Parts: sequence; structure tokens; C-alpha cells
Amino acid sequence: MNKEKQASKQEELNCEDAGCITVLNDIIIDEAKEQAIAMAAKAISHPARVRILRILARQQGCLNSDLVGELGLAQSTVSEHLRILREAGFVIAEPKPPRTCFTLNRVKLDEFGALLSYL
Repeated sequence: MNKEKQASKQEELNCEDAGCITVLNDIIIDEAKEQAIAMAAKAISHPARVRILRILARQQGCLNSDLVGELGLAQSTVSEHLRILREAGFVIAEPKPPRTCFTLNRVKLDEFGALLSYL
């Protein structure tokens, strides 16, 4: 038996010992939910974006300049992170000329939390 077949056989034995499920017929596939989870996860996949969401969750609103100071990142970098979070619906941008106030979209965050239960 070659090494590849031996490794495969060993994986099968390990899986059986661990009680792995080998029949997946009862798993319901919902491609729309899977796509929504993947898109939202991609939007929050950077530690700076997670921190932005955490900051906004603790405040009623925040200016880009406040976030720049808090994150220690360049203004252009923070703006790009905010753009991604806005496009994903996690952040709401409210123009207050000459600035923009950013707030957390709690509804979107709750929806994402509910989607994770699909996993």
C-alpha cells in the first residue's frame, strides 16, 4: 500500500474513532444564507474593522478623525475600512457637513448573529 493510501486509511480510522459523521444527506443547503455569511464575514475579516465595530458599539456615533486617533492608522486606511463596513451594511454614514458621523447598524449586526446560527 502506498503512503497516500495508508494516510487515507488512517484518516478513516481516526474519523470512525472520533464519531465523525460520514453521511451528509440530512444537511440542508441554503446558498443565499451561505453567501450572506461569507460576504459579511469578509467585511469584518480585518482586525481594524472588528475594532471599529467595537468602538461604534459603545458610542452613539464617531467621526473619522476620532477613529484615526483611536486606531493609530492613517486617515486613508480608516476611510477604506469604513467604506467596506458601510458597503456591507454594518456602518451607517450620516453626513454632518463638513464631517461625517459613523454609527453602528445594530440591525445588520443582529442579522449577522442570527445567520451564524445556520452554521
